[in-house]
Amino acid sequence: MQFQFANFAEFLAMDGHGIYVWVCFAATFAALAALALYPSLARRRLQRELHNQQRIAQRRRRAKTQQTDMEEPA
Repeated sequence: MQFQFANFAEFLAMDGHGIYVWVCFAATFAALAALALYPSLARRRLQRELHNQQRIAQRRRRAKTQQTDMEEPA
């Protein structure tokens, strides 16, 4: 088997085209990583928001019951 490049440095340089090739590889992998991470980050954010809304609703219910408890003896 014969290799196209004599050493690793030539492989990275790719006859002067290496910078374009490696930037494209990096951009592709960055995009794929973003696409893979976005759903889990969005889910975490939505779960945190839901938890906050539930906590607020629970506080409102508690305040409402305390308010009605204070009004009953009168």
